[in-house]
Amino acid sequence: MKATEVPEIAGAYVFAPTPYADERGFFCRTFDADVVRSVGLDPCAFVQDSVSRSVRGVLRGLHLRSGAGEAKLVRCSYGRIFDVVVDLRPHSPTYLGRAFFELAGETQATVYVPAGCAHGFQALTDTADTSYRIDRPHDPAEDVTIAFDDPELAIPWPLPVTSMSRRDREAPSLAEVLKHTEG
Repeated sequence: MKATEVPEIAGAYVFAPTPYADERGFFCRTFDADVVRSVGLDPCAFVQDSVSRSVRGVLRGLHLRSGAGEAKLVRCSYGRIFDVVVDLRPHSPTYLGRAFFELAGETQATVYVPAGCAHGFQALTDTADTSYRIDRPHDPAEDVTIAFDDPELAIPWPLPVTSMSRRDREAPSLAEVLKHTEG
């Protein structure tokens, strides 16, 4: 497994395993505490694993947590997704930086999203399973959502949106969220 820094987002990484394929399919390690530790992250900090299943065109996000934030490892375990990370940490050298990834079940690559960054994705295949490893128990009172189509962010979503939650559909603009969190 190899860890690579994401230049657009300070403190973000992509962890790329080496799948071993044969006539039966493939096998690969999707989490390695030593590799996580090698980039300065505490592998024991992660306390919750979750998975979502989406169909082609479904968009989830852009989500983040208020308060101490939430760091997470995100991986598409089956299918393919267009994954987005936006740096919303005011003192970060990459503040308002955006990074885009295509995550796929074939590669099992994982993106580390630092606390204070917004995250979202769109399913590119008929079925896409997305796995999350999160560093804090979920508290719905801390959920923050930003409009997926905010013109300031200009995220190039690859497909028309076929479905999204009401919360995501009614999300405020980035400017409104920043005004609320900074003021």
